[in-house]
Amino acid sequence: MNQIEAFANEQLKSEVPVIRIGDTVRVHNKIKEGTRERIQMFEGTVIARHGGGISETFTVRRISYGVGVEKTFPIHSPNVEKVEITRVGKIRRAKLYYLRGRVGKASKVKEQI
Repeated sequence: MNQIEAFANEQLKSEVPVIRIGDTVRVHNKIKEGTRERIQMFEGTVIARHGGGISETFTVRRISYGVGVEKTFPIHSPNVEKVEITRVGKIRRAKLYYLRGRVGKASKVKEQI
């Protein structure tokens, strides 16, 4: 193991949230504004997961004031305080990019019972 891999393994979180595609999640994200620091929440549906190891990310999509907003969060980032799962989705695809073209009730993901 070289020095880069050793450094990356130190930065990994010990408790990684179990996030699956189609879940509705609430991400608590740290925001720095000058000298102040606060936590901002972003709630939406997980439409994709990318990568592995230290560079693993997940993409969350929501509709805000009629406009679709997507944010990509690194799983092991220290700025991601925690991830709460509010609903577990029932899906049959690895990526939910088709939700980008849907509006209203058509953009909902069925809930797993």
